[in-house]
Amino acid sequence: MLKDTKAFSSYSVNDLQAARDFYENTLGLEVKDDPMGMLKLNVAGNQPVIIYPKPDHKPAEFTVLNFPVEDIEKAVDDLTAKGVSFEHYKEYHTDEKGISRDEHSPSIAWFKDPAGNILSVLEEEE
Repeated sequence: MLKDTKAFSSYSVNDLQAARDFYENTLGLEVKDDPMGMLKLNVAGNQPVIIYPKPDHKPAEFTVLNFPVEDIEKAVDDLTAKGVSFEHYKEYHTDEKGISRDEHSPSIAWFKDPAGNILSVLEEEE
């Protein structure tokens, strides 16, 4: 029934302008206004990601958006240079940069948007 639909993701923020600035200027994504007062993030090869304002927003306690990258070291260094702080999780053995490296899964580093939503960069497996 749903196998041919073009699914998309959405999540809330408490400050739409702060979200626009972060996603557009810090992460370098194309951000468009939606006529319903939301933002659309255009990401390569996928349906848009919808960000909507919610006054009583509570950040998700899980990763809401993953960005596959070729070189996680470079991605983390570039984002750090733009002011992004990476999370450190003992249970995932993140290193000093915030990168979790595990032989059974891709290397991944988590960070938050201005609303506290968890995002990640993860190294594409070859």
